[in-house]
Amino acid sequence: MKTLVYIEHDGGAVKKSSLEAVSYAFALGSEVAAVGLGNIDPGEWAKVGAAGATKVLHVGDDRLDAGNIQAHAKVVAQAFEKVGAGTLVLAKSSLGDAVAARLAIRLDAGLASNVVALPSTENGFVVKRSIFTGKAFAESSILKEKKILAIKKNTLEIKTDGSEPEVEALEISLVDADFTYQITGTEKAEGDVLLPEADIVVSGGRGLKGPENWGIIEDLAKALGAATGCSKPVSDMEWRPHHEHVGQTGVKVAPTLYIAVGISGAIQHLAGVNSSKYIVVINKDPEAPFFKAADYGIVGDAFEVLPKLTDAIKAIK
Repeated sequence: MKTLVYIEHDGGAVKKSSLEAVSYAFALGSEVAAVGLGNIDPGEWAKVGAAGATKVLHVGDDRLDAGNIQAHAKVVAQAFEKVGAGTLVLAKSSLGDAVAARLAIRLDAGLASNVVALPSTENGFVVKRSIFTGKAFAESSILKEKKILAIKKNTLEIKTDGSEPEVEALEISLVDADFTYQITGTEKAEGDVLLPEADIVVSGGRGLKGPENWGIIEDLAKALGAATGCSKPVSDMEWRPHHEHVGQTGVKVAPTLYIAVGISGAIQHLAGVNSSKYIVVINKDPEAPFFKAADYGIVGDAFEVLPKLTDAIKAIK
């Protein structure tokens, strides 16, 4: 049976996490189709094909851009049945989680979220899931014939050698009842690179001593093409906007590289970053708890280390 991937986009650009979901679906070994909703740049389909999809179903209704959960679930369910899929793969996200829950009911499917590895099929269908904010893993069996897998970010490298997919406009009749609630406004985080999609994140803590010193964080982030983040105390003191707060009660990130500058490493912060592939800690206190979770550490004053690090990166580039 085929695998269908639910594609998310931001301003017409397919999200990196959705491309990861396509590559995960390809690795399952079945033919992969993808479904995209709303105004997506036609040039983006090449990326979806390169990641492993052979076909794309596109529903270009403007009303779907807002991420209406009910409407998205209806469209994806119909696409699932149209392609004869047995498995739905999507990225774990705030929208993906809500859509997946509704689809599990609509399709009578088994749902596993926070999936971090390809399934084992030696004894049924068993998936490895991240639980307790990344502190442990669970092996979960899906017993239903139809399956929905919500993939945690950075689970699999994005495939880039696929071919151009066939793109089909999918006509689905959406009525007013499909939009029983309306999104009247949204506030989007600002910045060249946004935290949820960032491959590299540079975060600062109280060790920066004040908002006037944040330039060294931004300079390093710009040199790396990274997003900027901060610890909870920093956002609480309004040194930085709340949408940059990384941690258990803020944004949970899973970049390839997370650089923590002047952050002690409270358990709540670690819970939001422990899915990062590599963690680098820069702190002048050698006893800072964050060093225990770090892959690499620099004991030194951020005001001396960061400018030198930024200059070195610029020189390499």
